[in-house]
Amino acid sequence: MPAPTAEQSGAIDSFRRGDHLVLQAGAGTGKTTTLSMIADSTGKRGRYIAFNKAIATEAARSFPDNVQCKTMHALAYAAVGHRFKTRMDAPRVPGWKTGAALGIGVNMHVRIGERNVSNKALSYTVLRTVTRFCQSADPAIQRHHVPRLRGVEAEHLHAQLVDLVLPYANQAWQDLQNPEEGVVRFDHDHYLKHWALTQPRIDADFLLLDEAQDTNPVVEKIFNDQRDHAQLVLVGDSAQAIYGWRGARDVMSGFDGTELALSQSFRFGPALAEEANRWLGIVDAPIRLAGTPEINTRLERVEQPDAILCRSNVGAMLEVMRLLDEGRRVALVGGGESLRALARAARDLQAGKRTTHPELILFDSWGELQEYAGYDPSGRDLLPLVDLVDDHGVDVILNAVDRLAVEQASEIVVSTAHKAKGREWASVRIGEDFTEPVDQDETDDYGDPLPGHIDDAEARLAYVAVTRARHQLDLGGLSWINQHPDGNPGGKRPPYASGSPSPWDLLGSSPN
Repeated sequence: MPAPTAEQSGAIDSFRRGDHLVLQAGAGTGKTTTLSMIADSTGKRGRYIAFNKAIATEAARSFPDNVQCKTMHALAYAAVGHRFKTRMDAPRVPGWKTGAALGIGVNMHVRIGERNVSNKALSYTVLRTVTRFCQSADPAIQRHHVPRLRGVEAEHLHAQLVDLVLPYANQAWQDLQNPEEGVVRFDHDHYLKHWALTQPRIDADFLLLDEAQDTNPVVEKIFNDQRDHAQLVLVGDSAQAIYGWRGARDVMSGFDGTELALSQSFRFGPALAEEANRWLGIVDAPIRLAGTPEINTRLERVEQPDAILCRSNVGAMLEVMRLLDEGRRVALVGGGESLRALARAARDLQAGKRTTHPELILFDSWGELQEYAGYDPSGRDLLPLVDLVDDHGVDVILNAVDRLAVEQASEIVVSTAHKAKGREWASVRIGEDFTEPVDQDETDDYGDPLPGHIDDAEARLAYVAVTRARHQLDLGGLSWINQHPDGNPGGKRPPYASGSPSPWDLLGSSPN
């Protein structure tokens, strides 16, 4: 164990006083090492709650014997989940078959607005409603658990969908109470919810919750309910809260505990820390980073980076196709199955067939999707996908996915910023789909359009992206920040070139 820094010593001292702690740990600041130091400072029994199994397994190598490293799902499985093992081992079946077993007729079609909601769309929505309920802290299924479907986002249309879905969703949850048999396939979120509803008591003297900025409400409630008998330590980076679009929330904000920070990054040098701080300032984060002086990290053009980080899956696919055309061996973090599924869904729509893909399930044809993406504000984040298919064709996309290399055998890695979280590379280039905000309609005293506001979610994603590099960072698609006034607070506004937005400017906040 290395000698603790002053910040780490402060965290250890606060823990030994018995404080509940909120530890803001910036990118590369050694949060796992710090938690290990905290655990090593006491003989009490602790639990480290990890974001996923891989992190828990890795953490177990560095924590002392008085700490068990588990996911919240693992704790739930040991308590109640094992009783449902028979149901979890059941074969997968299409959602529409599960819906049919719940009473959703195979030929059922309901008209909502301009869309026909088929039995497949309804079955998907019912199962997704149950999942959203299981990820919430609510004791019963409620209207807000019903997800919005593409094409029926308007409140009055969504209300019709909710009325249709809720009875089936409640029936599905009732089916999931039986540990022996049922028609709904039992999965991990189901037994976690079962356990949460028992108001469990975790047998430990202290709990360490990692990645607390991206915690599901059900995990948050289980964790906070241990306050009366266990010392609670939350660790994470609020500026890396990038999964709000899928229901996670930053539980560090508003937590009743002593607030401390880790600001010394051991990943990169001062120049990159300065760049990171620019984005931390935009999101008004509670910390600012200091780089390690001995690490010479440079912000410069990088012709052949180790990794290219993109804003979206579509942007990543465009980079992959360009690199393949250059004859490079390229890997895509997470693989290409999600893009393969979207491409096949596009092919179905082009053939005049409906698809079962959740994003496109309510569209009857490709032309209908093109119109929705091009003219409906709710569908603008699908426009890059439509453009990708229209410009290159489904076969080209599928061929590119088939030619992907495994990461260990690749020359270069392409990733979305979301999937790059927790990773690092020696040299990184930012993808071109991180485009600047669209100019406002208003103008300044010189008649130039005022720059658009930088969305907080976009700035947090940019912060994650730029802090993945150790030695070289090419700002690439984020270079516009050098001319944006929000990236130069207190300084004179540099020349600002206005222009028509590209399709990327219309990309939504969730990766597609």
